[in-house]
Amino acid sequence: MRMRGWMPFVLLGTLIVALGAYTALREDAFLTSYNLRNLLLLTMPLALVSLGQTSALLVGGFDVSVGALMTLCVVVASYTMTPTTSTLGLIPGAFLLVGIGLVVGIGNAILIRVFRLPSIIATLATFSILEGAALLLRDHPEGSINTDVTDRLTSSVSFVPLAFIGVVVLAVLADIWLYRTRTGLAFRAVGLDETASRRIGMGTGRTVILAFVVCSVMASIAGFYLAAEVQIGSPIIGNQALESIAAAVLGGASLAGGRGSFVGALLAALFLSLIDNVLPLFQAPTEYAEMTIGILILVALVLYEAPALLARLRTSMGGVGRLRRGSAQG
Repeated sequence: MRMRGWMPFVLLGTLIVALGAYTALREDAFLTSYNLRNLLLLTMPLALVSLGQTSALLVGGFDVSVGALMTLCVVVASYTMTPTTSTLGLIPGAFLLVGIGLVVGIGNAILIRVFRLPSIIATLATFSILEGAALLLRDHPEGSINTDVTDRLTSSVSFVPLAFIGVVVLAVLADIWLYRTRTGLAFRAVGLDETASRRIGMGTGRTVILAFVVCSVMASIAGFYLAAEVQIGSPIIGNQALESIAAAVLGGASLAGGRGSFVGALLAALFLSLIDNVLPLFQAPTEYAEMTIGILILVALVLYEAPALLARLRTSMGGVGRLRRGSAQG
């Protein structure tokens, strides 16, 4: 179990170092401050939404509406955080984006807990609503976003964005909470066995609601950094839904719930962004990134679940052996 817990960190750390070292040897532009800063800024939206997705996976669900939510936040920002908006006027605009995430998270939680819809069905419906709302507000990319906001969001020390440092600290503290506190244990217990958790008095409903609200709020915050990246109200961006699930799974989250790591999700988001960063340097087709991600998810699932698969194999082999012995004796 301890080995399984460390495996995502070892795998992702090895992949990041190996790919980074190979690229640095082949392309001098990779290690420039400009490129490294762009890499970390490119990681920000995916890292934030992946942390939120991890919280949903921990309770045994996932949220496919986060990409559309990020898109809607970018579009709304093009109305509420325009170049002519005053500094004081930017504050309500920022709170509005977070409020959208809060409302969407509560809505998803109601669909899942009150109406008992599977999370994939509930969030897929929300995805369609949010995507339609974004297209209704902007049927094509237009509307510049205030550069004061984007400059502050992307402010850096050397090549390291201050926001990226904050996300690292947040992920570490979240993992400490998840594995070193009673509330974190209760959070994981709901994902492992909701029925048993309910029988011993845990607030399973509150935990699931909290997980999906956190997921949506993190997606809306990720929308800030997506807006800083595109700097225009575009309704055709925000495809991080599947990538966020991929990052969470590569980071050690179980699709069955009860297991995951926020630090692992952050490392996976960095690695996936690294793939997108190095492909243009080698002038490789972007399709390679999608194929690589799919292969890595399959490899990770096999590696992470290897102990459970071996245990099932031993159990099945033992059952076959007992049947054979019983037949021989009969």
